[in-house]
Amino acid sequence: MKALVIDNEVHLREGILNMLRQYCPEITSLAEASGVQEGLKQIRLFRPDIVLLDVEMDDGTGFDLLKQVQDPAFQLIFVTAHNKYAIDAFRFSAIDYLLKPVDIEALQSGIQKAAGRIRTSNLQEQVQVLLQQLSGISQPDRRIVLRDIDNTWFVKISDILYCEAEGTYTRFYLQEGEPILVSKNLKEYETILEPLGFIRTHHSFLANPAKIRLFDKTDGGMLVLEGGKSIPVSQRKKDWVLGMLEKK
Repeated sequence: MKALVIDNEVHLREGILNMLRQYCPEITSLAEASGVQEGLKQIRLFRPDIVLLDVEMDDGTGFDLLKQVQDPAFQLIFVTAHNKYAIDAFRFSAIDYLLKPVDIEALQSGIQKAAGRIRTSNLQEQVQVLLQQLSGISQPDRRIVLRDIDNTWFVKISDILYCEAEGTYTRFYLQEGEPILVSKNLKEYETILEPLGFIRTHHSFLANPAKIRLFDKTDGGMLVLEGGKSIPVSQRKKDWVLGMLEKK
């Protein structure tokens, strides 16, 4: 596999290249670029399977680069300093990222995951979700990307009824269709969806308040959602959940 590293900081770029050479046997050919324009040129000429892309560069951002790539045929891993706003957007779009300074094990894991998805890329759609999230504009058709080893789903936020924890996994229940099981824990999705109004009603449940129809006080407290689905409200969260619903 061919990997392209795009980063304006020479020592960081060389460090990643060296780690790829030493610790990632999947990578058989390497190229590098120092910014957006050089990166675009290398993507055209080198045709990488995987691109490791810096966020902030001298002649623009990694997002600027992606806007200029039509139908990307590579897997993407962002490399970034800790930036909560950008990281939340990566999580929303299920695009992989590494934090600087890059850890060897995290790099190996990222490359292995990218290699496993090399023939099933949905990057163009994922980038659209990423840019939508970064724009900060609330849209009725805003989507979240849910991904496991085999599949990628593009789900409208407005179609989510609730999420339920299943150990280290999360199951999404939708307005229509079968539930979707994703290999990330509920806390991860609470971080992503809470800014959109979702509420944690119980240690195992995260609800879309737009889908709540009534609060049933029997059996300790249950929320009844559209379609008749019910989820519990923990005793310690009862007053808080009622307060949140009153603000709807």
